[in-house]
Amino acid sequence: MAERITADESASGEVIPQAFYDRDVALVARQLLGKLLVRRSRDGICIGRIVETEAYLASGDSASHSFRGRTKKNAAMFGPPGLAYVYPIHARYCMNAVTQQRGCASAVLIRALEPMVGIEIMRKRRGIDKLLDLCRGPARLCEALAVDRNLDGWNMTCSTRLWIAHDSSRRRQRFHITNSARIGVSSAQEAQLRFFIDGSPFVSGLKRLHRTTPRTKR
Repeated sequence: MAERITADESASGEVIPQAFYDRDVALVARQLLGKLLVRRSRDGICIGRIVETEAYLASGDSASHSFRGRTKKNAAMFGPPGLAYVYPIHARYCMNAVTQQRGCASAVLIRALEPMVGIEIMRKRRGIDKLLDLCRGPARLCEALAVDRNLDGWNMTCSTRLWIAHDSSRRRQRFHITNSARIGVSSAQEAQLRFFIDGSPFVSGLKRLHRTTPRTKR
């Protein structure tokens, strides 16, 4: 029996296939910007536009969780491409999209979203009303979308509980991409592997890194 697609889910387009993720991690990190992260749960559908990412390399990257080899906790990073790698941080979680071929162990951290659908659900989960702060930061967006370790290793190329899709809505806009050093890492700080939509107020980090001043939104 075909799975029913809700009206809210129709706001997103085609699910991104595995081939999209099976490429250089920095390229995937850039091209995930503007795509839609979709989370389906018992509470309903939540969708956010990806506005900020960070790439973590398979080799020579001391900031990557795979740097010291495979463990039970980071196993999802080793593939195949298109899996979600979810890890705990300060009683919350952060999620990544696994990239490149199986065993390569590279991933893209989803750092921030622009909330699109299911905003009231997100507000209830986060316990705040301010739209700007619902998904501005990797732990915040995971809390807003109810993403935790139960979704670690989830195949995001299947549109069931968690996936990334193309934006087919009329609200889709052209944007410019800026990159900078990654945020909050204790090593490999010089790597210019953070990518974000320039001028988006939903991006975390310092506003001075934008070429265009972010517009304030409530």
